[in-house]
Amino acid sequence: MNDPLVSIIIPARDCAEMLGRCLSSVRKQSYGNVEIIVVDGNSTDRTREVAATFADKVFLYPKKGDHRCAQRNMGVDRSSGEYVLLIDSDMELDEMVVRRCAEKMRLSEKTVGLVIPEESFGEGFWSRCKVLEKSFYVGVPWMEAARCFRKDVYTKVGGYDENMTSGEDWDLSQRVAREGEIGRINAFILHNEGHTSLLKTMRKKFYYARKFSKYVEQNQGQEAMENQIGILKRYALFLSQPKKLFREPILGVGMLWMKTFEFGFGGLGYVTARLSR
Repeated sequence: MNDPLVSIIIPARDCAEMLGRCLSSVRKQSYGNVEIIVVDGNSTDRTREVAATFADKVFLYPKKGDHRCAQRNMGVDRSSGEYVLLIDSDMELDEMVVRRCAEKMRLSEKTVGLVIPEESFGEGFWSRCKVLEKSFYVGVPWMEAARCFRKDVYTKVGGYDENMTSGEDWDLSQRVAREGEIGRINAFILHNEGHTSLLKTMRKKFYYARKFSKYVEQNQGQEAMENQIGILKRYALFLSQPKKLFREPILGVGMLWMKTFEFGFGGLGYVTARLSR
């Protein structure tokens, strides 16, 4: 039996350096039948040049701004694969990711989506705090979201909600789960946090929290969403593994401090967005 084609969709904008590492990791996959599609969001740097070096197809999404969901849908619409895998330009793939996805999908027609666990890496103290935080989410169903889908099911549910710029991965994964089973693989996506700062992560949280109400409104009453927005639930998750959290005490305290600031700025962003309606 021929290996089914897997289309890998990557939205990109002004990220030439990270995109190069991302695409290089895709080209090193142990699974051979892969189609790489980059949808560039009007970059002003070398992003399209880098994409053309590695990708099979490069498309231009003409609008400026944060249009990742539309870029992803555009890429899927123009893909040829039976399965689609959607990643971001700051991600790198373990060489077994695509093979594990294809094998898992072929085992059962009931499997319509797959969670690929993520492991972060980065430079500097606050990036290390983010790495520690993300490590607590592996294997937690209400925090993880599927990234690989059967293309026909992705299309059936309408793909990413293009009016959503925060919580969109959770939203899509939860809609796909109504069509069948969400499985998971044991190979990892490596998420490059870069060299972040406390101020940068606060600004990012404030920005995305202002966009979060769309996700909340469309997923009211769902247990997963209630867990995702539950601050105490998140602290309980961290404190459930005290040895891991405080293996390096300064790092553990730093991570909790960072999350407290994030929750505060996130709450401020959410409230100000609601009040400005």
